[in-house]
Amino acid sequence: MELNVILEELEEINNDKTVPKNIRNAVSTAKKDLKNDKLEKSIKISGAISILDEAANDSNLPVYTRTQIMSIVSQLESMNR
Repeated sequence: MELNVILEELEEINNDKTVPKNIRNAVSTAKKDLKNDKLEKSIKISGAISILDEAANDSNLPVYTRTQIMSIVSQLESMNR
């Protein structure tokens, strides 16, 4: 999967006003990390996975958004192999 598709999916979550602000902030941070050209690809992806994994465990997260985030994490993990 291409990184641009993942970035678009993260942007979709970030623009969803039903998602709690702390989750949108985490998604925004993960997106910024993935766009950082100063870091190695594996480091960018690992950092984003860590941030998103933590966000997915938030009890206030809507189920649909949790599914989206876990799907993105899975895609990132497959890119990092």
